[in-house]
Order: sequence, then C-alpha cells, then structure tokens
Amino acid sequence: MQKTALVPYAHLPRAHHDRHVLTSTVDVFGVAHWLLADRAPQPGGDVLPFDTLVVSVHPGGTVELTELSAVRARWPHLDRLPDGGFVVAASRARRYEDGNQVQVFDPLGRETSSFSVGDAIEHLLVDEAGHIWVGHFDENPSGIRRWSTTGHPLWTSDGADIPGLFDCYALNVSGNTAWACTYTDFPLVEIRPNRPDRSVRVWANQVRGAKAVAVHGDQVAFYGGYGEEQDRLAHGKLTESSVKPTDVGLLTLPDGSAPGHRRVVGRGSRIYVQAKPFTAWGVFDLSS
Repeated sequence: MQKTALVPYAHLPRAHHDRHVLTSTVDVFGVAHWLLADRAPQPGGDVLPFDTLVVSVHPGGTVELTELSAVRARWPHLDRLPDGGFVVAASRARRYEDGNQVQVFDPLGRETSSFSVGDAIEHLLVDEAGHIWVGHFDENPSGIRRWSTTGHPLWTSDGADIPGLFDCYALNVSGNTAWACTYTDFPLVEIRPNRPDRSVRVWANQVRGAKAVAVHGDQVAFYGGYGEEQDRLAHGKLTESSVKPTDVGLLTLPDGSAPGHRRVVGRGSRIYVQAKPFTAWGVFDLSS
C-alpha cells in the first residue's frame, strides 16, 4: 500500500518543552498554537481557574506569546480569533452549567465573554469571520452549530437534512465554509451558512470512520478509520451526488513511522497531524 509522508509544518520552541501541552491547533490562517500549563491536569484535584500560556508559531517561523488569565477548562479546545484573541472551551459542559464552558479572550489575554454551547464537544474551529464552529460527539444530539463570540447561535444542523447525524467525526473549516463527515452514514457535507437558498450539500460516501477530511476542487481525501485503518488516507472525486473512490494508502509521520495517538485538524485542502509528545505539526496538502 502506498505511503504518503506528512511534511513538517511547525514546532513548539524548545524553550517551552518543560511545560505541559494542554492542547494544540492550527488556525484558519495557518498559524499553529499550543496552550501550555505548568503541569498536567489532575482529575478532580486541580484548583480552578489557572493561568496558561499560548505559544503561536506563524508559517514564517515568528513566535508569539500570549498569557491567558483564569482558564477554567482542564481538558480544553483552543482556537484563535481573527482579532488576535482566543477561544478556550471545555469539551464537557456538566460542570459549567452556569454558562462558563466557553471563554473568549482578547489579544491581551483578558476574558471578554463566556457562554455554553452544550456538552460533548468533538471539534471547535474558528472561521475567517471570527465565528465558532462546534461539532459534537454522540452524547449530544446538537450535531453541528456555528456561534458568535458572544454566544448567539448563527447556524444549526437541526432540520438541515444531513443523513445519520449522530456524531461529528470530522470537521473542516476554511474561509467561512465547513465540511463534515458524520456518523452513522458518513456522508461528505458542505455547509455554506451565507448561502440561505442552499446552505447544505451532501454527497454519499463509502469511507467509514474518517477523523479528518480535506477538499480541493472536486478532489477529497479522508484520513483515519476504524481499527487497522486508523492511518488510512482515502482519496476520492466528487460527482453530482457521491464521492467516487480513487485511491487508498497510508499517511505517516515525516520519518515514515505511524503517528499512533494523534490530534488532527482539517483546513480546506490541508490535514494537519500532531503525534505525541504533541510538540510538532505535520501537514498533508491535497492541493499539492
């Protein structure tokens, strides 16, 4: 089976390797971010809130540091806003029922708003307009939603006729468009909320269990799967109503090894992958 190696993309500077990586992401503009704490969270034992540091590495290698005060999520999601601020959200909402699940910070690291989006966050990605896309896993039937930074729902998958939407397995946000692949039917879904006449388009898809998707023109790639297919890279072509499979291979780390436990982020034609110890991002670009 053909192997495709990730291309090295961004590294956490060594000066910060002594801190614990709470989470990491790559934003809609291609900047990599690490949310760091002095130590790893302790289940049920940490004093909240606590201060954190965001280390941002731009595509040219410039490093930017932002201190965030009074973060409340032990196991958070992170993304950056176009104005330089950040969004931090707890994946589980049960302990944040007072509306403190999602925190929005300004560029100086000060909290400006907080709200809740519901339990069981699988994906949280900010688009170019500064709106927050949230995809839920199967313990929350909300599916996929788009929120303002003040907690107002701007788009919801309710009534969007997405077949078998019980779990948002893959979510890709690029520009102001989202692509998703959802359990149980695993269709490829395009969401354009600024197109009210037809905001959602659906293609039937044979690839099951993908954790990330990339789209470029009529080409699509699905990464991940169940069991022995967790490193699968499946290519396809968009037809009028379905994804036509064209090729299947494996996606590896730059050195050719399997990623193992990893984080993935989909952005347009790109799939970013980060393996333990979560200090480096690699990228697969469908457009190249």
